[in-house]
Amino acid sequence: MLKKAFVAPDPGRMRLRFAARAVVGVGLAVALCGLAGHTLVAAITGGLAALLALFTVTDPTVRGQAVTTALLPVVGLPVLALAALLHDLPLARDLAFLAVVGAGVYARRWGPRGHSLGVFAFMIFFAAQFLHTVPGQLPESYAAVLLGLAASSAVRFGVWCYERRLPAPTAVAAPAGGTGLARITTRQAVQATVGAAFALGVGQMLSEQRWYWAVGATWWVFVNTTSRGETLVRGFRRFLGTVLGVGLGFALAVPLHDEPVAAAVIVALGVFGIFYTAAVSYTWMMLAVTVMASTLYGLLGVLDPALLALRVGETAVGALGALLAVLLILPVTTHSVTDEQVERAVRCVHACTAQAAARLAGDAAADPAPRVAELEAILGRVRLSLVPLVHPLSPLRARKQRARQIVALLDDCAREVRGLASIAADPEASHDDRLVAACRRVEAAVEALTDAPLDAPGRRAEAGTLPQTGEGGPVLAHLHALEQALLALAVPLGRSERLPMGA
Repeated sequence: MLKKAFVAPDPGRMRLRFAARAVVGVGLAVALCGLAGHTLVAAITGGLAALLALFTVTDPTVRGQAVTTALLPVVGLPVLALAALLHDLPLARDLAFLAVVGAGVYARRWGPRGHSLGVFAFMIFFAAQFLHTVPGQLPESYAAVLLGLAASSAVRFGVWCYERRLPAPTAVAAPAGGTGLARITTRQAVQATVGAAFALGVGQMLSEQRWYWAVGATWWVFVNTTSRGETLVRGFRRFLGTVLGVGLGFALAVPLHDEPVAAAVIVALGVFGIFYTAAVSYTWMMLAVTVMASTLYGLLGVLDPALLALRVGETAVGALGALLAVLLILPVTTHSVTDEQVERAVRCVHACTAQAAARLAGDAAADPAPRVAELEAILGRVRLSLVPLVHPLSPLRARKQRARQIVALLDDCAREVRGLASIAADPEASHDDRLVAACRRVEAAVEALTDAPLDAPGRRAEAGTLPQTGEGGPVLAHLHALEQALLALAVPLGRSERLPMGA
């Protein structure tokens, strides 16, 4: 697990840049709050706002990121006011918190921007509970949030905007098919609200002061998951990360909580760890979050071993609430999500092939590169949806082998598509009539793997002219290998009977 978090490949050192920029942005926010004369509570609020802006805003373009960041206070400040005004009204506060949970998850239907705004709204309400914000603190808290967002924006869009030199990544939105309760994001909003209600009730039985930890655990289990299998795995990893973080907190945060310089260093390392490990290990990210939170409690003067033990209990309650909700309330199966994502990947393979073929045929407007980027993003989503099946603790050996086979074959498809796109980008590449036949074969294989109807019989007859690898140069070699990978994919997907004649 340690190797996965810190020795995992980091092409272009993107994770390192992401984490280092976060430390600079959050550090600047806290420093500015200090220079403005804000209290420690307000400085923590400003630092959290900066952290959330840098972590949750994931629009594919820099312009989109700037727009979403500008919208964060539009959502966050009213939520902060609501939380403060309801501080002494427990029932109304609890109902409002559950409403924020449901709305925050439901907002995923509007893509990365909706997701970012939903997370920010929830975390602002959560922070108000964490810091016990009351109406009299609102002016200072507002100023701290705006200062934190301004500091993080100055770093992200000015001092260190490395995204301007990179191609825009393709965002893959949450599945949006269906209406009403048939829509996955709607189901998840209901699940999250029910799970949070369970966590809130049981969490308050454990502690009238720190119950919000349980609600936070439920919320974060739902973030970036779709199926019940993904949620189960994420809940386990969250609990494990929290337990490990509490153990480290005993070793670091408890003895050093009276040393502000040492505590500041630990918080900075926690921020770095959150951003550096988020993409590769949720367990290690939660460890970093727990250590950072423990240190902040030390700075606030309320840290003790009993508090850390309570955090473990509240996290277990929150994870349990999420698991019960996804198992019992409008469950979304891993199988249904995986099938949808695999079909999207296969269709994207076809789109990449069609664009490359058009480019090779002389169409200067055709460009497979964006489709290749989209395919990479979809494959990331496929791997995430298959995590429950390939997890070491999964007892379903046959399904585990099938899932691994699907991932391997899709990776083969992606490799061949990248090779095809690179050749198509060569201005010297010329049209070959056999490319048409080869692309038709790929198209027929895609249709066999999806619910799209096969076209006229002429397509199958035309497809029979594909030469073997090596006969038509590198382009035909890539197309032949791509076709073979697609045909092999029909076996684990259970679509063998739909293959074209002669395949």
